Amino acid sequence: MKAELIIDKNFKIGEIDKRIYGSFIEHLGRAVYGGIYEPTHEKADANGFRKDVLELVKKLNVPIVRYPGGNFVSGYNWEDGTGDKAKRPKKLELAWASTETNEVGIDEFQEWAKQANAEIMMAVNLGTRGPQDAQNLVEYCNLNTDTYYANMRKKNGFKEPFGIKTWCLGNEMDGPWQIGHKTAEEYGRIATETAKLMKLADPDIELVACGSSHYNMPTFAQWEFTVLDHIYDYVDYISLHQYYGNQSDNTVDFLARSVHMDAFIKSVAAICDAVKAKKHLDKTINLSFDEWNVWFHSNGAKFDKWSVAPAILEDVYTFEDALVVGCMLITLQNNCDRVKMACLAQLVNVIAPIMTENGGAAWVQTIFYPFMYSSLNGRGTALQTITKCDSYKSTDNLTIPYIETSVIYNEDKRELTVFAVNRSLDEDIELSLNLEGFEGAKLEEHIELYSDNLKSINTKENEAISPKKREITEKITLKKHSWNMLLYKY
Repeated sequence: MKAELIIDKNFKIGEIDKRIYGSFIEHLGRAVYGGIYEPTHEKADANGFRKDVLELVKKLNVPIVRYPGGNFVSGYNWEDGTGDKAKRPKKLELAWASTETNEVGIDEFQEWAKQANAEIMMAVNLGTRGPQDAQNLVEYCNLNTDTYYANMRKKNGFKEPFGIKTWCLGNEMDGPWQIGHKTAEEYGRIATETAKLMKLADPDIELVACGSSHYNMPTFAQWEFTVLDHIYDYVDYISLHQYYGNQSDNTVDFLARSVHMDAFIKSVAAICDAVKAKKHLDKTINLSFDEWNVWFHSNGAKFDKWSVAPAILEDVYTFEDALVVGCMLITLQNNCDRVKMACLAQLVNVIAPIMTENGGAAWVQTIFYPFMYSSLNGRGTALQTITKCDSYKSTDNLTIPYIETSVIYNEDKRELTVFAVNRSLDEDIELSLNLEGFEGAKLEEHIELYSDNLKSINTKENEAISPKKREITEKITLKKHSWNMLLYKY
């Protein structure tokens, strides 16, 4: 099979915001306790954070991390995670039927984020709490005033503000499973009043309104329109959440899910623009795809109710999952004109690229590498390209090109990066590039992720799936069912 990629330096989608390579840490399962934090581990630092896990996180170059949830935040009192650890209460955590010890809260997490070179995307509780509590949290985190909550932070040992600039107004409030679930009208009103108070406290923060929990929610589209009709003047982003699985073991359809993701993004952008037109405004609302991943392997797993940090939602990812994650990253890059932030959910242990053993090893899953290379080399200007290749039909009648590509150039580094996934299960693809505006461009590196076995996994003992450097030859070949990065210098 042959394919041609036509690239012109003048045809730009937009600048990639580094925050599309964000991730997510929720107080869920072993993401925090036994994940990033394990004070009894031999590799724990003075604050109890695992240094081996932190080094793997830093390899991903994650610029922003959403915290502390997720469904967890809708029943969370942020004050419980501050001050003297000996006085912090243990609480029932209703969202995930666990016990929350509150050993880690915003006091500790902001210290970890600094070590990880990441900003925080902080979520506020709009399930069981409301505007005043959110305003108080902004004061605690961001203000240097001689007032109650700023002084409370200083008393807790943090003289300087944390400086958190990105905030989520609740989580998945459209979902009946959510603690404090609301209708679009109810959420639109409380989120608007919350946004007002938060921005009165700190006018420099950016706010994310809750969009639909996934594309197939029965209230999708009407939810976004109603919420934005209330809150458009006060927020900067609306969220998207979407997970994909292969429950039917249909790899051909599974590899096509990023086409669905692209349609979801374009639909939400269109709704934002419809509200903008209705209100006769110049302001554009952009998108925060702050939960995305493959998630299905761990569904239905049993655990002890009300235990501390149970091992739940610990998907073990296959090679085909890595291909889908690679395609989803390409989709985010190709929509960078509207998607300014995105969070791979999650970062450690819970549907995550990094896994740990309590008291033992840390290792990387198959999905680690497409994310890492995208984060490291996918920064710059995304180009609108033309891809000429064969296609196939999915069972839901979508037209799926056999090759999924994104192209990003970095003017400062004089680099052009092509990310490409060959979806064909049977044929290699011979790829030719038609470059305009990149005179003298030379292929310097071809990184490939490939396995004969689509169900291969990584374990702590054996990293079966890892990147390989391909020999640079006159012809570029993308192996059947492979993820690739082509790095050009010009």
